[in-house]
Amino acid sequence: MKPEIQIDVAIIGAGSAGLRALREVLRAGRSFVLIDRGPLGTTCARVGCMPSKVALHAGNVWAARQEMSEIGASGLENLSLDTARVWASLRRQRDQFASNPAAKARSMAGEFLLEGPARFIAPGVLEITLGEEIQIVRAGAVVIATGSHPVKPKWLAPVAAWTVTTDELFELKELPQRVGVLGLGAIGLEMGLALSRLGVEVIGADVANTVGGIVHPEIAERAIARFGREMSLWLGSAATVTATDDGVLMRAGDREAKVDLVIAAMGRQPNIDRLNLAAAGISLDEAGRPIFDPATMQIGNTSVFIAGDANGDRPLMHEAADEGSIAGYNAAHQKQARFARKVALGIAFSDPDIISIGARFDQIDSNRIHIGQASGEANGRARILGAEENLLRIYADADSGRLLGAAMIGMRGEHLAHLLAWAIQRGETADSLLELPFYHPVIEEMLQTALQDIVRQSHKDSALPPGLALEKNQ
Repeated sequence: MKPEIQIDVAIIGAGSAGLRALREVLRAGRSFVLIDRGPLGTTCARVGCMPSKVALHAGNVWAARQEMSEIGASGLENLSLDTARVWASLRRQRDQFASNPAAKARSMAGEFLLEGPARFIAPGVLEITLGEEIQIVRAGAVVIATGSHPVKPKWLAPVAAWTVTTDELFELKELPQRVGVLGLGAIGLEMGLALSRLGVEVIGADVANTVGGIVHPEIAERAIARFGREMSLWLGSAATVTATDDGVLMRAGDREAKVDLVIAAMGRQPNIDRLNLAAAGISLDEAGRPIFDPATMQIGNTSVFIAGDANGDRPLMHEAADEGSIAGYNAAHQKQARFARKVALGIAFSDPDIISIGARFDQIDSNRIHIGQASGEANGRARILGAEENLLRIYADADSGRLLGAAMIGMRGEHLAHLLAWAIQRGETADSLLELPFYHPVIEEMLQTALQDIVRQSHKDSALPPGLALEKNQ
């Protein structure tokens, strides 16, 4: 047993949220320890957003040969792809991405980095296992930023030998010929498409009737039609799996298929079950998660704060960074500050991308909004790029014209997503955005078209040309 450590703030987890929390603790000049069970490196860098985007990019580059034939290229049928080399290159890039936050954690924490699992043994008291030794830490405040892990249901146990989670997928040495993806949220859809574009036959199954978490019916319909041309989509029925001599038999409804590998992509679960939260006086809700205030990250009236994937609220890297900053700031200051949360922004890099910003279609009163519409068929740049299937819907308050939310499936949608998120957070209206410049031909003109649609629906009487404003001195 090592001598006890008494500090101001203990941070459990050295990922995106934990490092942001540490930054705020350092800025406040508080004493700290940073605890991580390992391996160091953020979820995003090691198994999430970065390696998945490498896979998607590789798949898109390889699939682009089909477009080359349309502009007169020949001999493409003689090209071949070594998928083992593709995946090896992916792991090398993944390791480079992961090494940066790992090095940052060591640099920021120095001798105050404790590498081992932690658990509460009393309010404000942590027990950390460091090899064969135990370290007790007494902290004035604790930040939980332990991240998450993939859900792997027990019913997959009979096919465990042929099943990987999205965390384990990138460790494969070779890609199988036929893959079944269970769960078609953003992660499952992205990885299914990446593998399909690399030449793997993919069957994707989800009990939901949509993909990528889309709730707008028109966007969902367009996405299913588009991605259904690249991979088989089994939607609306629970899938079952049965082990065979050399693989897995997937069934859903009246469909069945033999696959070489199953990818479990059925969401992620917060890493809080080993923390012994009961000893800290923390009660859990029906879902087994602590009840916390998203404006402060504080759990109840305790001196414990929870940020990032560990709280299960907004499991995205940019949200984890913000939440870590909030948690770290409040853990380091006696007076709690309430922070305004940013507009919700979600992007699936499915190419065409799926985007969701602000209020969702299932959260708004259809009688009190105008929906601006735009499609790629009417956009010159989209037609040049072969992106006629682009589809944009913007929700605006019917009385004020203030933008509330948007949904889209579209090539280069990641850029429009940011423009819309910024506009919604700034309280922009359809009229105010139309006063800004729009170049031609660009995908952003779809935004202009949708805004014009909203203005037309508002029936505002104005003698001025739409989209123009008078000089301020008039």
